[in-house]
Amino acid sequence: MQILPFYLLCDESGSMTGDPIDAINRALPDLHHEISTNPTVADKTRFCLIGFSDDASVLQPLVDLSDIDEVPALSAGGLTDYGTAFRTLLRSVEKDVAELKAQGHEVYRPVAFFLSDGIPTDEDWPTAHRELLNSRYAPKIIAFGIGDAEAQIIGQVANFRAFIQKDNSVSPAQALREFASSLTRSIVRSASSISSDGSSDFTLAVEEKVPGFETVTLDKV
Repeated sequence: MQILPFYLLCDESGSMTGDPIDAINRALPDLHHEISTNPTVADKTRFCLIGFSDDASVLQPLVDLSDIDEVPALSAGGLTDYGTAFRTLLRSVEKDVAELKAQGHEVYRPVAFFLSDGIPTDEDWPTAHRELLNSRYAPKIIAFGIGDAEAQIIGQVANFRAFIQKDNSVSPAQALREFASSLTRSIVRSASSISSDGSSDFTLAVEEKVPGFETVTLDKV
């Protein structure tokens, strides 16, 4: 069977309090429901949740969402540490792909949705980021920035698509609801596009435009 691993990395820094973190936590059950009740999507998709700050406080290992009762809630605290996110993701991807292959599955290139509301406090995060992108199973990264996140950094993080909160007329909570809807649609559409016999190429189905966000030009490498 062909499996598509999806990862959601969410900034849990101290500024992610109130509406922003609540908006994500309200959306996760919808994601769980959408995937777990759709057998076609659930069979082809595995999902991992990583909440990061100074230290990853939430790590839901890669799992078929139909196998769990609920997705763990994120919480706010600590500083915005991108290095933690990328190092945790790298370890998870390497472990997950190895296990899926050992189970006899074919594994598509992993996809990671990265969400941050601030500027990274760890200056050495580009090192962890390069190690992730240079790894054997480097994921496609779609990055979303809200609040104080800087478009330049969000564009540097992403290697597939990047978005930044449009303006102050859209609250972080509203922007996050749009992000969550985009995330759910992307996972469902992408997993649905994988053919049962592997005869057609997989296309990552991520919106080019998301309400409340502006598209950011990616850094060239």
